[in-house]
Amino acid sequence: MGDTAEVVKISVRNLVEFIFRSGDLDNRHGGRKEAEAMQEGSRIHRKIQKQMGTSYTAEVPLSISLPISAGDIEFLFVVEGRADGIIKEEIVTIDEIKGMYMDLEYLTEPVPVHKAQAMCYAYIYALQNELDTIGIRMTYCNLDTEDKKYFEETLEFKTLSIWFDNLIKEYAKWAVWQIRWSRTRNTSIKEIEFPFNYREGQKKLVSDVYVTILRNKRLFIEAPTGVGKTISTVFPAIKAMGEGLTGKLFYLTAKTITRTVAEETKQLLTEKGLLLKAVTITAKDKICILDKADCNPDSCPRARGHFDRVNEAVYDLLVSEDDISREKLLDFAEKHNVCPFEMCLDTATWADLIICDYNYVFDPNVYLKRFFQNEKKNDYVFLIDEAHNLVDRAREMYSAVLFKEEILQVKRLVKGKDKAFEKALDTINNDLLKLKRECDETKEQENVSDLVLHLMHLMTKYEDFLTDHKDFDGKEEVLTTYMNIRHFLGIYDVYNDKYITYTDYTDRGEFFIKLLCMDPSDNLKGRLDKGRSAVFFSATLLPIQYYKEQLGGREDDYAVYAPSPFEKENRFIAVGRDVSTKYSKRNEKEYRKIIEYIKTFTECKQGNYMVFFPSYQMLNKIEELSRGILANVVVQGNSMTEEEKENFLNDFTINPDSTRIAFCVMGGVFGEGIDLKHDRLIGAVIVGAGLPMVNGEKELYRKYYQETKSSGFEYAYLYQGMNKVLQSAGRVIRTTQDKGAILLLEERFLDSRYQELFPREWFPYQVVDKNELKGLIKEFWLSHESH
Repeated sequence: MGDTAEVVKISVRNLVEFIFRSGDLDNRHGGRKEAEAMQEGSRIHRKIQKQMGTSYTAEVPLSISLPISAGDIEFLFVVEGRADGIIKEEIVTIDEIKGMYMDLEYLTEPVPVHKAQAMCYAYIYALQNELDTIGIRMTYCNLDTEDKKYFEETLEFKTLSIWFDNLIKEYAKWAVWQIRWSRTRNTSIKEIEFPFNYREGQKKLVSDVYVTILRNKRLFIEAPTGVGKTISTVFPAIKAMGEGLTGKLFYLTAKTITRTVAEETKQLLTEKGLLLKAVTITAKDKICILDKADCNPDSCPRARGHFDRVNEAVYDLLVSEDDISREKLLDFAEKHNVCPFEMCLDTATWADLIICDYNYVFDPNVYLKRFFQNEKKNDYVFLIDEAHNLVDRAREMYSAVLFKEEILQVKRLVKGKDKAFEKALDTINNDLLKLKRECDETKEQENVSDLVLHLMHLMTKYEDFLTDHKDFDGKEEVLTTYMNIRHFLGIYDVYNDKYITYTDYTDRGEFFIKLLCMDPSDNLKGRLDKGRSAVFFSATLLPIQYYKEQLGGREDDYAVYAPSPFEKENRFIAVGRDVSTKYSKRNEKEYRKIIEYIKTFTECKQGNYMVFFPSYQMLNKIEELSRGILANVVVQGNSMTEEEKENFLNDFTINPDSTRIAFCVMGGVFGEGIDLKHDRLIGAVIVGAGLPMVNGEKELYRKYYQETKSSGFEYAYLYQGMNKVLQSAGRVIRTTQDKGAILLLEERFLDSRYQELFPREWFPYQVVDKNELKGLIKEFWLSHESH
């Protein structure tokens, strides 16, 4: 085999977990899947390894390179990993260490994939050291008690060799398919061209994205509406894939509508000749065949034997279909009688492009472990849409909260079933009761190590209880609290100076303790560092340095501002100089002034308008006062169904026969992500600066960033508020042909701190009172009547 042969690398762990998984899909074992229950504890690994004698060598790297030939495909198959330990005594033994929370009494045999892992290392070591026999040992250690249990076996090399050859043959068919597909895909990529005429600045943007990937950097793009940011990021990333710079693209979004845009962009390129396997990961409850997901063989017929069939289902789909749609995935899942959600995740392993929510990459509870659990860096490229949403989402992902009431509720549900478990719950309740007695309002806590130690002890009792009690009333609540505690302990493990701990009460008086992530940049960097490059883009990424800092940007990463393709003459922007929505000035007189502005703004041209308010409270008050003054007002509901949202937007018709004014809330479902093109929406009124309500947690952010950045107000309130303003205003003018007007009603918009956050395309703007507004808005619409 020549030096130019392709190389396929896989870790021992990934190889055996892929080939040897079998049996049922079951969510009932210890409250989590087997793969999640067996957590490798690096601390326990090190401790056990240090306790061993001189005959024990820890963390031994092992690898083997195997030439594979299959028809027109030749490649070098590299299997590599790190054995936890090698014991060199009369018989050499490979030691595989696994940490777990369950009571070891319940473990009667080694987990098959763990044994297979040890056997792989044993084969490689025996082959390279010419051994006729070799031992394997699976060492299991309870992470709480540190009790240990061993399973040992001695194997003949001949037996190991046959076993290993069969393992490699089974995986080789997948590797052969992957190489053949990559060649086909890359040929198609080389032939595709950008599907549109480049708009102003768009070609540079495409080039910037490609160069970012080429140089292993991160890029932050402020891309106004109309730039075509999706195609401008996806196209160069796919071109980079064709050049071998990346093997997998992740397109990450916060909302379903932006996932749809990504799918449409990929489909557009497919119609131009691109061959690319893309998978959209849909939430389990939306793709499940049951009314409510319950993943066990007693509740779902597809769960029984799922892992026996799923590999064949995925392989069948991959070799049969070039274009993997949701419908095709559902069809193949039905054909092979497997869970469509789990099959989707497995298909993603082999896909070129994965379109999914932020959670599947960043959330510590639901991230796709198959891509990120290893320490090594991969060639992934992350395309992160609507990146302004990721700051708050990340802060929440990397925070953890524990309610005193949920501990009491679990105690009520398990009463009389397990005394040791109840006692451990009592200890936690007493810890929280002590903190509660010292807390009248939001209070920072300096040290909660005793609570954490007690929670770790509780987890062992919890695991034992769930192992003994498979089914009981209230199990779902008990499992939810179990997962909440597990998350709390997981966050405590990464707790650093970018966190604070505080206690407080909800509006309903429920006491809680929270590990609050103040700055998620370290957490995000940890995941981004697993890939090659990342591109963050949004129409509202201002100030860009703030987002670069919060989202894990490095000093030498890039930031660009894409120019708007829209003619300034097509947009009217005005600021009302004499309106205030400060809490101290919220009164009927001010509200009536706002109504007069809205009336003046909307009566000069018949059409559809949206008015965005900072809260439902203000919206409802002004709507009530506007009756008899404003005609045809519709109001965004507080908790609208998907059908109600769709109907609400469908009423924004082209060429309406009367003026329609929709009252909406900034930051709500209509405040971003909706695309009302042409004259489906011709004007937006933004009432107020969108600043979040003052509360205990926001004040903690203010204090933290005042101390660390001397910008407490900006970080806690201003940037978030102005982002809502920019997003709401961005609903107007969606294409180069659109004309529209934006009215900002808040005197604070004339403050330099706010104006520094105006996008470039908002300048120049008009400063008006309601009388001046009437003439200017009338003049704007008259100037476009002949166009």
